Amino acid sequence: MKLILTAAVENLGIAGDVVEVRDGYARNFLLPRHYAIAWTKGAEKQIEGIKRARDAREIRDQEHAAEIRDQLEKMSLTITVNASESGKLFGRVTAADVVNAIKKAGGPSVDKRAVEFTKPVKSLGSHIVGVDLHEAVIAHIPVEVVAA
Repeated sequence: MKLILTAAVENLGIAGDVVEVRDGYARNFLLPRHYAIAWTKGAEKQIEGIKRARDAREIRDQEHAAEIRDQLEKMSLTITVNASESGKLFGRVTAADVVNAIKKAGGPSVDKRAVEFTKPVKSLGSHIVGVDLHEAVIAHIPVEVVAA
């Protein structure tokens, strides 16, 4: 099956690449997770837009990653969640919650797959969340979790 990747997939390609994969892999993994779209002549026109968006998000080199790390570490993020009286969360803080908080604070765009937790955030208070920006650059962002 011929597909256009919308996200980077390990050992397959990056966003905007046209790839040929087995039908089952496409149907059961790539398409349900929105990592790819089916290739058509009309979808071929979307490739340029996908590549432009990828280039805008892409971290070019280690110096660029260090600049983004400095921006992120200066931010103070607050995530509002539902919690019990004792301070335990109903659920936990996810990578998507952190990415949305960065967006609300006016920070640079970050892929949710780059967000790393040293331990699950399941309580109110201050926590440190890591964001893997480059092979050698990780941003450690302070996150304040407050009750709604």
